[in-house]
Amino acid sequence: MKCPYCNHEETKVIDSRETNDLSEIRRRRECLSCTKRFTTYEVIDFPELFVIKSDGSRELFDRSKIFRGVVKACDKRPITPEAVENFVRDVETKIRTRYDREIKSKLIGQIISKKLYKFDVVAYIRFVSVYQKFSDINSFMAIVRKVVEDDTRDASTKEQISKLLQTASELITSQS
Repeated sequence: MKCPYCNHEETKVIDSRETNDLSEIRRRRECLSCTKRFTTYEVIDFPELFVIKSDGSRELFDRSKIFRGVVKACDKRPITPEAVENFVRDVETKIRTRYDREIKSKLIGQIISKKLYKFDVVAYIRFVSVYQKFSDINSFMAIVRKVVEDDTRDASTKEQISKLLQTASELITSQS
């Protein structure tokens, strides 16, 4: 490891620790020439994973796409940035440990949907409405009704969903 200060090639590790999420190793190093200290991080270098799109095209897996989609779904929800980051990390870990070289985009959407349903039902509905490309309000209403019927969450969450469903029904009726 070269020293970033003097470019000397010999350094010694003073301290080595895993990060909180165990995804990196933080190493504190000291240059044997100039004695300055610096920090390095080791991360796992995953093999390239390709996503097979619905049209059959292939592209490299991009974690940031999952992150952006989940952030949009969780917008204005009582969810911390750390919780979103942990959510995305869990999804990525699940994908990378189960699929070696390629995965269908539809399967990624299903993994995210299933996990979001347990994480936050409103974020789930938002995500699914985009992921499943609802073409009309009735498709949206059907998924909301299903969530209300199937959901075993606390009463306040069910009440929020019921209000959302009622408001949407009123909007549909007023537009007819």
